[in-house]
Amino acid sequence: MQRLSYAGRYPEQQSLKTPPASLLLVSVLGSFVLAAGSVILLAPEDRISVARGAWLSGLGLIFFVSLFDLLNHVALQTNVGHVFRKKYELTLYEVLDISNKTVSAVQAVLSCITGSIVCMWSCTRDFLRSSHFMSEAYAWFGASYFFYDIWSMYKVHTSGKSDVERQQHSGHCLAQWSDYICKQPMIVLHHLFIGSFGFLVIIHLRGDLGDCIFGVVYLMELSTPFVSFRGILSKLKMKSSQLYVVNGLVMLVTFFLCRVITLPYVCYKYSDYVGLSFWEAFISLPTGCKISIAILMFPQIYWFILMVKGAFSVFFPVK
Repeated sequence: MQRLSYAGRYPEQQSLKTPPASLLLVSVLGSFVLAAGSVILLAPEDRISVARGAWLSGLGLIFFVSLFDLLNHVALQTNVGHVFRKKYELTLYEVLDISNKTVSAVQAVLSCITGSIVCMWSCTRDFLRSSHFMSEAYAWFGASYFFYDIWSMYKVHTSGKSDVERQQHSGHCLAQWSDYICKQPMIVLHHLFIGSFGFLVIIHLRGDLGDCIFGVVYLMELSTPFVSFRGILSKLKMKSSQLYVVNGLVMLVTFFLCRVITLPYVCYKYSDYVGLSFWEAFISLPTGCKISIAILMFPQIYWFILMVKGAFSVFFPVK
């Protein structure tokens, strides 16, 4: 009876249908265990075959989609979710956004674990040549996340539309996607670039180069849980809390260290390795490599500037 009254109070939840919780939980745990089991017996410098990689990508897609749906199911169709949603007066849009950010944080943790393993193995041996299978394995598994997240953010975007807007776009999927891409161009392009070209660099285009640099790139995700947590706290109406302020400061520091100066640091390590000055080493890089670094750096600097502006608005509000 309680669940029926809750559904009646929040009729928009009926627009989101999820499989049974037991099936979603099996999908999340099963896909992760199968992925780990398919690589755990490999030697550190083994390579990932295309067949094994495709298997990992499929499992990755199941893992991220199922985790997103499981979180939504708990929030929208259980008594625990009922209490939580009622306490913080969450809309469907806010619930889906919290789920999206939680999955992003989980992906970031997996990426950092991968980066730590790869760096501890490769960076302590040969900066340019030593490899670890985890780099390629997670490239296959994690690439699915970036395509899942485009879909997930689209779901969040459409759930935030008013009833009038939904009726106007009803049956016009292309128009809804166009509206979503126009409002989120930076993140969509970033995800497409990382999930396609970035993925190809790690598994194929790098040639005989090792994994130390890619391990450091995986560690760039260290700031993501704090970015996600800030968004979640905002949705919970906790912007004025001390926790929000502390998390924001940690987010700024980790984002600057992990996103803004990571690639310049890698270039510095490369210059030290080849015995050239920083700029000489950078100029000596292949053109494609320099373009890739620029494409990666631009959104990081853009987002960091937005974060700094947000921090100033919190600490120095306009009266």
